Amino acid sequence: MPANLTADYLEAERDYKSAATQAEKVAGLERMLATLPKHKGTEKMQADIKRRLSQARKEAQKKGGHHAAPFYLIEKEGAGQVALVGPPNSGKSQLVCALSHATPEVADYPFTTRMPTPGMMLFEDVQIQLIDLPPLANEFMEQWLPQAIRAAHMSVLALDVNDIAVLDEIEFILGLIESWRLAPPKLVIGNKVDLPGAADNFEALEEICRGRFPMLGVSALTGEGLDRFRRAVFDALNIVRVYTKAPGRKFELTAPYILKRGKTVADAAAHVHKDFVERLKFARLFRLAGGDRDGQMVERSHVVADRDILEFHI
Repeated sequence: MPANLTADYLEAERDYKSAATQAEKVAGLERMLATLPKHKGTEKMQADIKRRLSQARKEAQKKGGHHAAPFYLIEKEGAGQVALVGPPNSGKSQLVCALSHATPEVADYPFTTRMPTPGMMLFEDVQIQLIDLPPLANEFMEQWLPQAIRAAHMSVLALDVNDIAVLDEIEFILGLIESWRLAPPKLVIGNKVDLPGAADNFEALEEICRGRFPMLGVSALTGEGLDRFRRAVFDALNIVRVYTKAPGRKFELTAPYILKRGKTVADAAAHVHKDFVERLKFARLFRLAGGDRDGQMVERSHVVADRDILEFHI
């Protein structure tokens, strides 16, 4: 049986052969193993790569070399990392293209995405990192997908509302995620709502799935629903933005500090400077929308809300 090696595999093999360090060899072999087609015709190649990978890791440890992070673990950037999961042809790659400056390969055939592709999505004044991942399907899945999903702060399930098998795909993917002991998706999006009949399809799907998870209809092609998607992802990350101002100065609402929801004034002070926590006497709270608490003194234990402006007094 022919191996049918992919372009991703051949590129990984070239990187391995040109590696100058043990860490680079380990990374190359990990990519080779991940991108090698998995079938009977490649069983010997899989075994050989695993043997070489084990030896390369041992050599890297002996030499005290730094073990490179696996290629599928993307370094986190921005206010949060969100893994996009879904069946083949659900439009995940087109969503990342529409929401960021990333350029993952987009095509109308399945399994186009073979490697994780990050893109930064702007929501108001914060960046959120989206990771386009290969599809989850019965016929084939990348072995490293559970680790990539687990590493993200949350996942979003993307579906094509026009696919006649969409209900089966939902059950398969949710069952798979549960079997991997991963957190379920925080949001389910029905993509391609711009197509004829798609609005009715989404409405029916939303009715069937009502109460199980939040759903949102979008079109990566026309942009419909993408602003609501940005807001929904920000809310699902369970974070807040906190701004600071110096006493006697005007607000400068740039580069907010990002905290988990439920954090306090003291936690916000620690983000600004570690010495602030010990020396902080109190803070004054300002809010853009006004209200009784604008400029009011608050204690260290006061829980901050999204878009609070704090003036620290030490």
